[in-house]
Amino acid sequence: MPATKTVLSFGLVAIPVALHTATQQSDVGFHQLHGEDQRRIRYKKVCEGCGKEVKQGEIVKGYEFEKNRHVVVADEELEAIKTEKDKSIQILHFVEAVEISSICYDKAYYALPEAGGEKAFELLRQALEDEGKIGIGKTVLGTKEALMAILPQEDGLVVQTLFFADEIKPPPKAKAPPQVAAQELAMARKLVQSMDAPFDLVDYKDEYQAKLRQLLEEKIAGEEISLPKKSALVNISDLMDAFKQSIEQAEKKPVKKKATAKKKS
Repeated sequence: MPATKTVLSFGLVAIPVALHTATQQSDVGFHQLHGEDQRRIRYKKVCEGCGKEVKQGEIVKGYEFEKNRHVVVADEELEAIKTEKDKSIQILHFVEAVEISSICYDKAYYALPEAGGEKAFELLRQALEDEGKIGIGKTVLGTKEALMAILPQEDGLVVQTLFFADEIKPPPKAKAPPQVAAQELAMARKLVQSMDAPFDLVDYKDEYQAKLRQLLEEKIAGEEISLPKKSALVNISDLMDAFKQSIEQAEKKPVKKKATAKKKS
């Protein structure tokens, strides 16, 4: 997917940038097939009025303002009502990263400076890093305004879209938490401490996808499917005993050393 070119602005400073998608899907894809002859199932776009199949170039956008009554809006009209401000990312203010709940984050993009914006881009990145802040901005993506967080990284900026408050569901009502004894809490904390380790994203793999790919390779080759050994989950009824055994298991595993944080001058 090509990068989206825009302008990142704060105060009277305008920085031309390109946004590149930061994530991608790596799942195994499946097609829907007809069980009888294993041919692909296709979906056709059909007009409910005349029953004819409609080509992509014949489809327009319509807003239903009354039952079965629409007003057609052209892409050019949607673009025409955007101001230059709407087309850029306007940084509104700066906040501490901890002020934003993780549930607010949505899609991530890498932001890279375009020609002429390199110095201003680097000044913004370093200022955010030194101050321990992130930017909060807004822009229009498609037909919707997007709230964004601008986060400094060692080699650039990451822009993440945020959900608006009315897009986040309230948490389900939970029962009042039970009372816990000091000894129980001490054991829980000890287990957390014994499992403390540095986070490195490359250490984590989609193990199920690996097993799925092996299954597909074996089926394609006509081989017998090798199934993993089933291991039942251990259920220890005594909570304190479960914590104790868990701590013993964790302490036997080799632990990675955490990298020493760089001191800021």
